[in-house]
Amino acid sequence: MNRKELDPEKSPSAAFGHRLRALRDERGWTQDELAERIGCSGTHISAIETGRRPPTRRFAAGADRVFGTGDRLERQSSAVRHTALLEGFPEYLTQEASAAEIRLYEVGVMPGLIQTPEYATVLAQAALKRGSITPEQADERVQLITERQGTLDRTPPPLVFAVLDESCIRRTVGDPAVMKAQFTRLLEFADLPNTVLQIAPFSMGERRPFSLPLYIVTRQDRALTSYAESAHRGHFERESTFVLPILTAYHQLQAEALPQAASVALINQVRKGIP
Repeated sequence: MNRKELDPEKSPSAAFGHRLRALRDERGWTQDELAERIGCSGTHISAIETGRRPPTRRFAAGADRVFGTGDRLERQSSAVRHTALLEGFPEYLTQEASAAEIRLYEVGVMPGLIQTPEYATVLAQAALKRGSITPEQADERVQLITERQGTLDRTPPPLVFAVLDESCIRRTVGDPAVMKAQFTRLLEFADLPNTVLQIAPFSMGERRPFSLPLYIVTRQDRALTSYAESAHRGHFERESTFVLPILTAYHQLQAEALPQAASVALINQVRKGIP
């Protein structure tokens, strides 16, 4: 019987299909047997495994139930469905969901992994008013924030290193209540046993190696991937060889940024200034 070879690096749909097939093969089930357990057809399973049909949230949740994978397939399926994202970011989301380590650098806004729903909603509504996204895409962005944050709750959780440019905590988003809640969330994040939070102060000046948002993922097999973006484009890098220089620059950024204790003190100082 001919089986179509799957390249999980090709797209989020291919990554989901590859994982679904691997889980099915581990149990020795045919597509029809899996379909019977989930409540669909073998043809539907085939279409999802080969990337010809995107998985719905309901399908992914059913597969999680059948395979006993918690909500991992459901979270991975979000990378396939979301359309209000820059090129490359859906592929990054697939890597983030199962990462061993996540390193991020953000400028101007709180990272999605740490945003409160209220903070995310203000940003989405602002983009909607500018006409840059549709109402459906605005809802999608807020929903995605919640789904991504499930990564921090899985067992075992990833190690997360976050360096925020000082502009992230100086920029006001929404009303004082939104900002106070966001600062509380930020401090809770810093207090987790698997996280390190640092602020890159304005005083770093030209010593700051990055000027745009950056994400680096260390996978379970220790391979490296990265994602970087400008205002209109995103780039997902799959080759560890090209990510290594970025990782070196990130370590330099961490060395120059404020230590976590000093970063938390600065966050508290800014928070006290909110009326």
